[in-house]
Amino acid sequence: MKDFSTILVAVDFSDSSDNAFQMALALAEKFSAQLIILHVINEPIDLRGFYVPHISFEKLEEEIEQGAKKLMESFCRQHIGAFENHESLIVPGLPYEEIIKQASICGADLIVLGTHGRAGLDHVLFGSTAEKVVRKSSLPVLTVRLEEET
Repeated sequence: MKDFSTILVAVDFSDSSDNAFQMALALAEKFSAQLIILHVINEPIDLRGFYVPHISFEKLEEEIEQGAKKLMESFCRQHIGAFENHESLIVPGLPYEEIIKQASICGADLIVLGTHGRAGLDHVLFGSTAEKVVRKSSLPVLTVRLEEET
C-alpha cells in the first residue's frame, strides 16, 4: 500500500462527512500524514437583480463565510482530538471543482469524501459531488458511505 503524506478530506458538516472525516483522520494518524480539512461554500446564486431590502449581496456572502468559519472551528474542536498535523480551509466555488483544485494546490496524495448514497431520481436531480470528483480527479479518491441504521 502506498504511504500518504497529505490527505484532503472535504466536509459539509453532515453525518456523511463526519463519517468520512473519521476515516481520513484514522488514515492520517496511521501514515503520519498532514490532514487538510476542506469546506467549500457553494457559490450562492447572484440575487442582485432581486429586491432584498434587508441585506446586500456582499453582506450575505460575508455572513455565509463567517457562518462557515464558525462551523469549521466547532467541527475541529469536536473531532480533531490530539492530532496536530492538520489545517482547515474554507473556499467558495463549485464543490467538486474546488475539492480537486485544493487537493492539487496542497499536494494531496488522497482525497476522502463522504457520499450520501442517493439513487434514482434524487441522484439525477441533485447529482453527486463525490461522483464528479471520482470521475475528474487524477488523484486517488476514497468515498465513505454513511451506514444506515437498521
